[in-house]
Amino acid sequence: MPRPIWSGSISFGLVNVPVKLYSAKSERPVRFNQIDGRNGARVRQKRVNEVTGEEVDYADIVKGYEVSKGNYITITDDELAALAVEATHRLDLECFVDLDEIDPIFFDGAYVVAPSDATKPYALLVRAMEESNRVGIARFVMRAKEHMAVLRPRDGALVMSMMVYADELAGRDHFSEFEALQSVEVTDKELAMAESLIDALTEPFDPARYHDTYREKVLELIEEKSAGRAIAIADAPADQSATVIDLMEALQASVDASRQARQRHPTSPEESDSAKESTG
Repeated sequence: MPRPIWSGSISFGLVNVPVKLYSAKSERPVRFNQIDGRNGARVRQKRVNEVTGEEVDYADIVKGYEVSKGNYITITDDELAALAVEATHRLDLECFVDLDEIDPIFFDGAYVVAPSDATKPYALLVRAMEESNRVGIARFVMRAKEHMAVLRPRDGALVMSMMVYADELAGRDHFSEFEALQSVEVTDKELAMAESLIDALTEPFDPARYHDTYREKVLELIEEKSAGRAIAIADAPADQSATVIDLMEALQASVDASRQARQRHPTSPEESDSAKESTG
């Protein structure tokens, strides 16, 4: 059974809804250790004083902030603890908004909000949010830090996404690469062809279609090597990202290829019938 990472109550007006917070993502990392390639022994990292070269005991390590090159001020744990936001074990619903009003770029992490003890208030809140088609903007304290989050109903339950603050987001003005866009002109014909490509590639979203293929390949590699099988390293494909191409030709070829793929592998019953008619 997963362990909750936070427990408390949703404050909804004068109503308190006891809940527990779980991560919606199951961590499945493939963990590697650093070993010496000469004899296979584990490599251990040590904390070393860069001036004396001596190993530093963990008890002697303090936090430091570099205020200028090579100059640090030390910050104690007690000083940081004095700044910590008081943990209230309360998730305050401050307002409700339409989900479409929130740019997905503000979302940061997904969580399941499960009922704890009293289930009637929880069920009522879920039903009311479903009927109103609104999501809740909330604030709460976890691990001594105040967080902003969006609470929404999903499949008869509440889920929550952490949100980043507006001043934490880097706009496009922070990146010099976007300056070149100011002189770019797009023709109506190019735009129409690009929209045709988008239409040709549009299909219902099915999350089950997508897998962490890199993780699957790593696990397969580990299994093959554990079994003593030889591993053939394929040559990396040539990088063609800098190849100069005719944009219109590339768009047209992409549209044609997408339509042919749809006829071979339709993604909906309507497309399947259409493909049969075109080949019948």
